Amino acid sequence: MEKYRVEAEKLYKRCEPDFFNFETTAEISPLESMIGQERAVRAVDFGLKVKRYGYNIFIAGHAGTGKISYARSVLAEMAEKEPVPDDWCYLYNFKNPGEPVALNLPAGMGSVFSRDIHELLEELNEVIPKVFNTDEYERQKGSLIKQFQDVRSALMEELNKVAQENGFVLKRTATGYLAPVPLREDKELSEEEFNQLAQGEREELEKKSTDVQLKSMEIVRRVQNEEKRLKEKYRELEHKTGLHAVGHLIAELKEKYSDFPKVEQYLEQLQEDVLTNLSDFRGDEEEKQFPFPWLKRETAATKYMVNLVIDNKDTKGAPVVVETNPTYYNLVGRVEYENKFGMITTDFTMIKGGAFHRANGGYLILQAKDLLLNFQSWEAFKRILKTRELRIETIAEQYSILTMATLKPEPIPLNIKVIVIGNPLLYHLLYRYDEDFRKLFKVKADFDDVMPRSQQNAAKMANFISTHCQRDGLRHFDRSGVACVVEYSSRLAEHQEKLTTAFNEIAEILCEADAWAEIEGREIVSAAQVDKAIKEKVYRSDKYEKKLLEMVKEGQLLFDFSGEKIGQINGLAVLDIGDYVFGKPSRITASTYLGRRGIVNIERESKLSGRIHDKGVLIISGYLGQIYAQGMPITLSASLCFEQSYEGVEGDSASSAELYALLSSIAGVPLKQGLAVTGSVNQKGEIQPVGGITHKVEGFFAACKVAGLNGEQGVIIPYQNLVNLMLNEEVLAAVRERMFHIYAVKTVEEGIEILTEMPAGERGEDGKFPETTFNYLVEKRLKENNELLGKQGREEDKASGKEQEEDEAQ
Repeated sequence: MEKYRVEAEKLYKRCEPDFFNFETTAEISPLESMIGQERAVRAVDFGLKVKRYGYNIFIAGHAGTGKISYARSVLAEMAEKEPVPDDWCYLYNFKNPGEPVALNLPAGMGSVFSRDIHELLEELNEVIPKVFNTDEYERQKGSLIKQFQDVRSALMEELNKVAQENGFVLKRTATGYLAPVPLREDKELSEEEFNQLAQGEREELEKKSTDVQLKSMEIVRRVQNEEKRLKEKYRELEHKTGLHAVGHLIAELKEKYSDFPKVEQYLEQLQEDVLTNLSDFRGDEEEKQFPFPWLKRETAATKYMVNLVIDNKDTKGAPVVVETNPTYYNLVGRVEYENKFGMITTDFTMIKGGAFHRANGGYLILQAKDLLLNFQSWEAFKRILKTRELRIETIAEQYSILTMATLKPEPIPLNIKVIVIGNPLLYHLLYRYDEDFRKLFKVKADFDDVMPRSQQNAAKMANFISTHCQRDGLRHFDRSGVACVVEYSSRLAEHQEKLTTAFNEIAEILCEADAWAEIEGREIVSAAQVDKAIKEKVYRSDKYEKKLLEMVKEGQLLFDFSGEKIGQINGLAVLDIGDYVFGKPSRITASTYLGRRGIVNIERESKLSGRIHDKGVLIISGYLGQIYAQGMPITLSASLCFEQSYEGVEGDSASSAELYALLSSIAGVPLKQGLAVTGSVNQKGEIQPVGGITHKVEGFFAACKVAGLNGEQGVIIPYQNLVNLMLNEEVLAAVRERMFHIYAVKTVEEGIEILTEMPAGERGEDGKFPETTFNYLVEKRLKENNELLGKQGREEDKASGKEQEEDEAQ
């Protein structure tokens, strides 16, 4: 057994404070680069340099590895060196008001343009009413009216003359029609008098009346034509007068924005629209008294406004946008609506940009999980990246839920680099099942959970601590405190030669150690405060572990921690309750008896085992065949059980323990109950490494401690797992004092030797195991079973034969 025993020095790797050449972290510079993520850093660097379609970046890694912090810092550094993207505005579309026009201007000019248009409108509201109140305008307007009135008077005189010559006078009816009335001696004839006239005379008057009516219709047409000419000349006068007020103002703006053809085109259309709708600026009474305000067309106050959707005047370099709530509208933008007098209305000024608009020309950072929680967001997200344009649409419009009229803003071209952050599982699922994802995210930056525990990384850990102390206002750490944090990092990594990259957990310990230093009145954080923080963190979460240990102490959970028993062994399991992980023992029993059923996994039969555990049990059958069934068949009935286990069993880390219990039952050789076993086994009998080894050892030690340490207890582990041990000081002290033992084995045979103090035995040249070996006893029992079953079979066959002969005789 001694040759398998592991000394305490190999169960924990210390970080000596003397390694660091500073007294406190106040003397060293903050961290300037990412620690231990060279592969991911190179991938991100490559993805940012490639500006082609589809080379967006997916940063994969588990929570707490610094993915978001790194992405922000590296993008901020790169964005500073890049040009500031354009401002984007939406303008009224004079040709098609339902499709607002998108306009881009250099950064900062969007707000200038918006202010210029606002000032233009203020000037127009002031100048236009004035120009239409001048004496010159009134004179020209009066001249036009007088000309029309003169022409109309002349035409009416001509009509009256024709009527008089024919003996008629014109009378205007209630409908405004000019009706000829006959005269007799300058007196109007009544209808009765007209009917008393001779027929010939009546017919003569009716013929003349028709001629007068025809002349009247001609004159009315000529008057109407003159009215049209008057209106046309009036419009020309208004246009000319309005242009006199507007033209020079628009010309000044056109000259200012002469380098922007789209602005010049817009200003021309604006000028034409102003001249067409001068009444909006003149404040005509009929407009003010319009009885249905909700039906009025857009006023100049809104129609000529500039909707500055993206304003980059204060942006330095390319924008870096982190969208923490990527709903559909937060990503794509929206068209808002307003309820006016019970009617839903909108206009181009209610167009709002989304995260894509804010990040256009720069970088957008998103969390994959948040994005995928919204199906509409994910589909819209991919569509925007594929089309490379920002098209604002409502969800109702996309799925034809409503037929309500809405705006269709002109799409904005997209130039963006997207960084999506998620865990490795999400990446693999998307890559496998979403074809678009593969085309859009061609760069994967894979963040590792651990990094080598090199001198360089240990030194960078000190820089990391210095960074947090300065950034978060923590007390600085001395060398012993830093060394303790490095050791804690290895414990989190579950590896003596690695450090964790879960920097959020390291940051938590830094804050808590600082808090304990404050409580204890210390200016510098040392190893004592770090150790205190770690132990208190455990204490806050280990309630369930302590409850289990109480049940062990009270005998409610049945375990033997001393003595020897046949077919019984202590296995080890790990429980993860979210914020805390701990190990616990599990009693495993095996029962063997005469029969041909093979090995029955009770956990499987009761549907409490997972697939990996089932595989481990099947491997045990393979091992038995490999070692004991080369010259004979194995005829065996056996059952394996995890006693007092009700929550289910998964994993193969107990397969070696199950094998030892099974072999003990077959051979009739007892196993030491003070030893627990962990490790999986293959069909060749090699012990394989498992996870959670530190928690398992500490969990069994805690159970032994409450039952009473006797110096014979310990754990058998795979030798490959030695490097994964970072045991706490209490266990290390017990190992040093030989009150607790760690044994490292490579094969099943080595474990048998420790558990039984018998050699396992190897086959000699004659193909047999030595009689004083464990394997000899196993094989002997299997042979005896075969013989008994064979004899039983022959007797059954003989009895069956006799029955057949008697039947034939009858």
